[in-house]
Amino acid sequence: MTLDFALTPRQRDLRARARSVARDVLRDARSAERLATPEERFLATRPAYERLISEGFLRACLPTAVGGDNECLVDTAVVVEELFAENGSVALTLLGTVLGVTPVIVGGTPEQHKQLLAPFLETTGAPLAAFCSNEPGGSANAASPPPGEGVRTRAVRADGRWVINGRKKWVSSATGWQRDGADLLCVVCRTDENAPPESAISMIAVEKPSGVELDRVIASPGYRAHLLPEITLRDVTAPEENLLGAEGAGLRLSGASFAGASALVGLMGVGLMRSAFVHAWEFARTEHRGGTAPILTHQAVGYALADAKIAIEAVRALSLRACWSVDHREPAAAELAHSAKVFASETAVRVITDLMRVVGVDSYDDVDPLGSLLQDALALPIFAGGNVGVRRRALHALLMSPDYDPLATSET
Repeated sequence: MTLDFALTPRQRDLRARARSVARDVLRDARSAERLATPEERFLATRPAYERLISEGFLRACLPTAVGGDNECLVDTAVVVEELFAENGSVALTLLGTVLGVTPVIVGGTPEQHKQLLAPFLETTGAPLAAFCSNEPGGSANAASPPPGEGVRTRAVRADGRWVINGRKKWVSSATGWQRDGADLLCVVCRTDENAPPESAISMIAVEKPSGVELDRVIASPGYRAHLLPEITLRDVTAPEENLLGAEGAGLRLSGASFAGASALVGLMGVGLMRSAFVHAWEFARTEHRGGTAPILTHQAVGYALADAKIAIEAVRALSLRACWSVDHREPAAAELAHSAKVFASETAVRVITDLMRVVGVDSYDDVDPLGSLLQDALALPIFAGGNVGVRRRALHALLMSPDYDPLATSET
């Protein structure tokens, strides 16, 4: 087993560029979170998002095989940590678009890659894509057989096109910047009413959709300037050739699309914890709180900060290991990715809460960043495949598999 945790020179340069742009652009864009409505807040982040596009950070997350600049998931991980350390809302909009085009990357043909991905490979504008999977009432049991409902959004063929009707929820940026729709929707929908669940669900790509109705924008406690709409798809159409992968293979394609996303949640947590740690450490080394010495000199404070830093390093190591495993298609990649998602997301909530105790009651003031960082962190255990309904279930299934190898995660 070869242990090498060093980034390549190219990855170190990518990290330096991401850190610089994040500090120069995303930090100031936090002010958008103080505007009145979710849509106002989202629209106010557009200049920052456009800057990320112009600096090539969307291309940096799209693989070279389809014309992007991304050579591996570790590349994406490096970018994710830096962006989330400065602004979770804009970072999540970028990653939502990456996730939105991932079914095309994973399941599309070369012709579909060329047609559907072109706007996202440019370094101009503010293209948005959305992965339309979750539905009102939940989607943890998407493959449920009758009498369970499973996926309720339907698609039928008519005159050479798919006609899609249904509702989706938690679909990042799906209604676009001005309610004119995202550039691309990848929609999980039922295409065969009579087939068993594992072959009844398909994935269809919809370009510049019409017929997307905004039911409401979710006013979330965290990621205040990221758009989370609940939508109705009413007779939304797409050409038959926009079916991604085989008909009936939508659940498998959906799972494959989320394989890397689960590992990346770990780096989201690292970015949030890192920002919280730096703030609490600066506070502890400069604040006396009425005493004679900075509170960092007290063991209770020093130990709390040390514990937080240990947790950050542990999460980063596991998350990067999971990304590396996905890149190298190791047998244990799925287990490591699920584990990183669960451990990182729950650790982030605990660590930021502990750091709030270091700062004390002032951390509950809205001008202090720790409260908003905690609100962002609270989403990590329940999105991108919830820890209970999806990730622990997947780990449980692995443990029950007849060919499960408990030592596989220690092999490379």
